[in-house]
Amino acid sequence: MTARPRVTVLDYGSGNLRSAQRALERTGADVTVTDDRDLALNCDGLVVPGVGAFAACMDGLRAVKGDRLVDQRLAGGRPVLGICVGMQILFDRGVEFGVPADGCGEWPGTISRLPADVLPHMGWNTVDAPADSVLFAGMDPDTRFYFVHSYAAQRWEIPDDPTSRIPPATLTWARHGGPFLAAVENGPLSATQFHPEKSGEAGAQLLANWVATL
Repeated sequence: MTARPRVTVLDYGSGNLRSAQRALERTGADVTVTDDRDLALNCDGLVVPGVGAFAACMDGLRAVKGDRLVDQRLAGGRPVLGICVGMQILFDRGVEFGVPADGCGEWPGTISRLPADVLPHMGWNTVDAPADSVLFAGMDPDTRFYFVHSYAAQRWEIPDDPTSRIPPATLTWARHGGPFLAAVENGPLSATQFHPEKSGEAGAQLLANWVATL
């Protein structure tokens, strides 16, 4: 019998931990919610959730040394999935209410306020996923996902460079007041701005696609 993929949802005081756990368990994964460093480092896949303010999430992540943990996993090619603010904190910095805060720095760029008349961007929205996306494989172009956010990465600042330490990325965009990154697939590091655990069958399919890569 093939062993079930071991997935850890990192508990650093932020995110829909139990919702993410239940959604991942439905894919057939063996899921643990914990801040235990050894489990998080050695599992097949690590999920970093996040809700609320960028700076507060980073404070919580640093308190459990989660930023170092993510860096260690990626250095060893071990998969990581960021969700919502768990995606945002993978970038260099976030600016909320004019106050900058440092992120994990796995990707260059700044998380900033969406240029929309209505915020937060809350509800269902479509995304523009490229044909080679693994996360969105098997989904129709009009598939909708559930978003709750006012800030996002609105640029991708890594040029295509075969000599870069950062592998080429598959970028999925959405729009609310302007384009923003809805998902990134970049070697072992993937992330979604929307909540797959709140996105019904579409979110379940995306999580199953990710778990299948572990």
